[in-house]
Amino acid sequence: MKPILFDFTDAQLNEFVENLGQPRFRAKQIRDWLNRGAPDFQSMKNLPVALRNQLDDVAQTLPVRVIKKLQSTDNQTTKFLLGLGDGEQIECVLMRTSYGNSVCVSSQAGCAMGCKFCASTLLGLKRNLTVNEIYAQILVAQWELRDDRFSPRPIHPNGDANNGDVSHIVVMGTGEPLQNTDNVIGFIERANSDMGIGWRKITVSTCGIVPGIKKLTEWGRPINLAISLHAPTNELRSKIMPINNKYPLSDVLDAAFEFSGLHNRQLMIEYILLAVAGENGEPELLNCTPEYAEKLSELLRGKNCMVNLIPWNTVDERDFVAPSGNAVHRFQDILIKNGIHTRIRRERGQDIGSACGQLRLNNSKKEN
Repeated sequence: MKPILFDFTDAQLNEFVENLGQPRFRAKQIRDWLNRGAPDFQSMKNLPVALRNQLDDVAQTLPVRVIKKLQSTDNQTTKFLLGLGDGEQIECVLMRTSYGNSVCVSSQAGCAMGCKFCASTLLGLKRNLTVNEIYAQILVAQWELRDDRFSPRPIHPNGDANNGDVSHIVVMGTGEPLQNTDNVIGFIERANSDMGIGWRKITVSTCGIVPGIKKLTEWGRPINLAISLHAPTNELRSKIMPINNKYPLSDVLDAAFEFSGLHNRQLMIEYILLAVAGENGEPELLNCTPEYAEKLSELLRGKNCMVNLIPWNTVDERDFVAPSGNAVHRFQDILIKNGIHTRIRRERGQDIGSACGQLRLNNSKKEN
């Protein structure tokens, strides 16, 4: 495999360039392009053509490469299927929103959690991603955003969406972030220091790995935490999320509220709305009945949290169906009546399969 120049230290890059018979200042030029997210050496316009061609033969730029890019019809969502050096594939999603440019990144190649509604887990867990593999996903999005990507002057991102920068990060793509906690923390530290993205604009989502939540608490940075809850009882949650057998609801929520309380932050509760096909063809509600709305209210009443209700995104390999709009709003109304802050998440990129793992899974089926 060709060496990945983004993974080199400055000293290693200097030595590499000198071994090619080039002056040392070329290393600084290459580093600037790598930090912009240049996908290939031909994009490095201030390098001589002969050097670009030479670099094509002996090295690669980033630890990820774009295999496929899908753009939603409203141009607000871009989904990338990315290849890693060992042939594994991951996804990241760029969302252009009213509050900024948000990127959803993956933390693992595959997932071992086995959630019954998710596409990411269908191919199993392959491995954890490195800090650089997670960080490079931000660079892919940044390259997509910046109109001045080919500027001869160095670019210094500062997390300002008005400049075409990535301004928000959610670690909510393929994989369970808190099974790769050290590398996720390293990635967040780098995104904050090198990209200027504020702590409070970074969110980590977990299905409830309690030791990982406690490690975030010890780390002490005021990021946002989201808990993939999806059921208000241990019995139901264990059926659709096997991790609940190891870390039950009370343990997960105790650890999560301890973390969010440390920084006086609102805990995000993710709740996907599921139904199954009934005998008469009508959706039969699974976790979003009025009864479960009352139980969820009991669980969260008086807590500083926001419940994100997530409409089901179809995954062909799963047997779930979407509940009706009336059922969704009835569930929300009960939560609001009981004093629970609640919103229905806007569906983005449905026309390009933006749910976790869908693009990776579909591409794997085509290859096989």
